[in-house]
Amino acid sequence: MIVGAIINIALLFVVARRLLGVPVGWGRVVIISTLVYLAASPLLETLWAGLHIDERRPALPVVLVVLVIGGCLIAGELVVLAVLEALLPTRSVPTATSLVTGFPAAVRRTRRYLEIWWIGVRRGLTAYLGPAPRSADETSRAARSLRRGLTDAGVTFVKFGQMLATRADLLPGPFVQELSKLHSQVEAEPWEAVRPVVEESLSAPLDEVFADLDTTPLAAASVAQIHAARLADGTAVFVKVQRPRARSQVTADLDILRRIASRLERQTDWGRRIGAVALVEGFAASLHEELDYRVEVANMRGVGAASDLIVPKVHTDLSSERVIVMQRIAGLPLSSAAAELGRLTDAERAELAERLLSQVLRQIFVHGVFHADLHPGNVILTEDDDLALLDFGSVGRLDRPTRNALVLLLYAVDRQDSIAATDTLIDLLDRPADLDDRELERDLGRIILRLGDGAGASGALFTDLLDVVVRHGFRVPPQLAAVFRTMATLDGTLRLIDDDIDLIGVARLHSADIARTLVGREAAQEQLTHQLATLLPVLARLPRRISRIGEQLEDGTLTVNVRPFSAAADRAYLSGVGGQVNLTLLACAAGSSSSPASRAPSWQPGSGCGRSSARPCCSAD
Repeated sequence: MIVGAIINIALLFVVARRLLGVPVGWGRVVIISTLVYLAASPLLETLWAGLHIDERRPALPVVLVVLVIGGCLIAGELVVLAVLEALLPTRSVPTATSLVTGFPAAVRRTRRYLEIWWIGVRRGLTAYLGPAPRSADETSRAARSLRRGLTDAGVTFVKFGQMLATRADLLPGPFVQELSKLHSQVEAEPWEAVRPVVEESLSAPLDEVFADLDTTPLAAASVAQIHAARLADGTAVFVKVQRPRARSQVTADLDILRRIASRLERQTDWGRRIGAVALVEGFAASLHEELDYRVEVANMRGVGAASDLIVPKVHTDLSSERVIVMQRIAGLPLSSAAAELGRLTDAERAELAERLLSQVLRQIFVHGVFHADLHPGNVILTEDDDLALLDFGSVGRLDRPTRNALVLLLYAVDRQDSIAATDTLIDLLDRPADLDDRELERDLGRIILRLGDGAGASGALFTDLLDVVVRHGFRVPPQLAAVFRTMATLDGTLRLIDDDIDLIGVARLHSADIARTLVGREAAQEQLTHQLATLLPVLARLPRRISRIGEQLEDGTLTVNVRPFSAAADRAYLSGVGGQVNLTLLACAAGSSSSPASRAPSWQPGSGCGRSSARPCCSAD
């Protein structure tokens, strides 16, 4: 009996993995096989006795009966395994070791998960786990509920909402407008809590590094706070300190966000449409970078090299993963500098706004490294009426081909060439399968005409362009979405400096210099040299390859290999069809083996093929 059970387990393990196409674990195979074997043992013994099989009969009928019974047993176990895998996949069940070691974290995660779930219930968000809201009023209510729920949930969820507010290509307008209002309302940590973080990053005692350090923070953000200080040599600095529990809280909340996104993508159409899981993974990657201040220091260097605007200098020897010691810039953010701006003349304010815009354009199109969060709080008006940038946690990057395509798009718009603009836009983005080129061309033409009439000289133009892109089914990459977000945010910042600024007009004035930098004669020569250097190895090997193809054609030995199922989508489709066929066959086999019509007639020794011995088995009824 033990040997039979072991054989049954081995057969079930091999057959289950091959037929079901999933890595079924040994544990559940042993448990199911043992339970089914124990439950079926009395039935098998009764069936064996009812068949009256003994050693005097030929071996072949006995083997066949054993195979049929074993096959029915395996089929039943496979049905149980298939149902269990559908309800509770193997890899979703934690091991005993992980259960023990991860129990404290699981308790904390469950408590936090219940807290988030209660916030969703209290704000009415659970009503939107099904179909997406359709009416305008319902959409507005859902957007307000989401904003309030994210605010209640804390730092990580607030930042996630702020990121969603930048993705107008994924969310409806009311959601973008509501989420743009999100701000972290947090209190500063006491100095006793953040002091160990500062001391850990320094190679010397605190009193030897700083001559003076204000323990009351100047500002407190969601994951950090800023203290004014003065170094031992008298240099005035800012000390940006990460909150002690910020990293652990973000890690726990990201795990919950991943679970929520996975559920939304499985259960809702709108979750699958926006790619909830990929969206959260991208947010998690950017948030982990934001928590590593070494990345922010690198961002400051990149933006500083790409711009003539003031960027604080960093004391790298005093900075670390959780602390930044940077130059203190005397001035006020534009959001609080209305009086200082009012003392400037109209010409000075126009010049200041034009300088800010031109420098941002050069960051985006020439250098490909740009500050992606230029709201008025991150732009400082210095005491000598210059501009400085702060907070480099959000920095965008564009590669050279993308920058060239964007410049060509702007050049086509400036020349009112809707055909060239359409072709460039299709080349810049991934072409949707059902794109109507002519309709896209007409929509772009309407935007271009607005520019010509002077009605579109506003940051709203970028929103309109993004609406056209989304309406025609394009998926906007995050780096391009950052460009749209930067320009739309910059429009509001510029209007605090000069309310009459012509955003498009100023951009046109500087577009010629940018275009010459990217696609001018020197740039074209540099690009041509680069392309030739890349092609030279290919050209050197080309004659030998052509000769080999010619020889194979002459000898009749030329062959072409085709991989019809190399695409992952094709393989996934075939795997799905195969799995459904396997499950259907298993269900049919299980059903037929349990139906009365499929039961084999009992036979007695000497009774021939199961009929009465008084009638030959081959005679007709």
